[in-house]
Amino acid sequence: MTISRDSELTNILLCTAISEPDNLVRMTPLVTPSWLTSQLNNPRTVILDATLPPVGVHPPVDTRANYLKQHLPHAVFFDIEEFSDHATSLPHMLPPADVLARDLSSLGISDQSSIIIYEQEGVFSAPRAWWMLRTFGASDVHILDGGLRAWIEGGFPTTSGPVALPSANFHANLDPTAIKNFAQIMKMIGGHAQILDARSAGRFSGAAPEPRPGLSSGHMPGATSVPFLDLTNQGRLKSPEELRALFSDKGIDIHQPITTTCGSGVTAAVIALALEIAGAAQVSLYDGSWAEYAQHPDAIIEKAS
Repeated sequence: MTISRDSELTNILLCTAISEPDNLVRMTPLVTPSWLTSQLNNPRTVILDATLPPVGVHPPVDTRANYLKQHLPHAVFFDIEEFSDHATSLPHMLPPADVLARDLSSLGISDQSSIIIYEQEGVFSAPRAWWMLRTFGASDVHILDGGLRAWIEGGFPTTSGPVALPSANFHANLDPTAIKNFAQIMKMIGGHAQILDARSAGRFSGAAPEPRPGLSSGHMPGATSVPFLDLTNQGRLKSPEELRALFSDKGIDIHQPITTTCGSGVTAAVIALALEIAGAAQVSLYDGSWAEYAQHPDAIIEKAS
């Protein structure tokens, strides 16, 4: 059964909400469950479950089915694959702006929406949805710290079944500075720019295989290995202080331009989110990532000796 906003439920939640600073969302991309309860009656609030199936798990996890079983009140399912570019064989690529504008409008997202994104477990795909929406001009986009698990552990109620929001008007305006392509990556390699790779240490070194058939593992010359799981602790991103220390220990200057990459452009967004939390201001993402780079005839692939 399709459900809509339930004012009685949100009034109950408001009574249990913990007061937090009004400027919380301006300080960090992350918001807490208790803060979110205070926003459920706000007609601008749109909550998205942006959970992708974890890579390498068989049989695949049906994240949409899990959403239908249990989700935050009023949350709609945001299928990252569905909202990607289907005109390319590369995975999860950004779609054309007009296509995304149409699809987000149909989902119920407007230019004025305050968007809160979460995932069902851990930190994996919600940052990709956050990055996508921001890259196309959404200015009020945040991630629920700890996701569905933190919401449940906080004692807040969930619901089930599909949610349909009224159609809205979203105008997508692509920020070209947020994205890098293969030609730009090659120039960055030649200029010894900062490139951070979110894949596992084994895939980066070449000791472990790539999950996509036909692709060599290894890394771009001069890239730095930052496995995305190293940025997390018990299903949440580490604190700003811990993240700054981690980047510093790897010799990364967060005050200089940084480009992130991974296998398919998803966990590269985890690094991008962590960099923003750490205070970096000039971060871009290589959308094609290793799925494109490793099969390009001009690519240079290094492996640990």
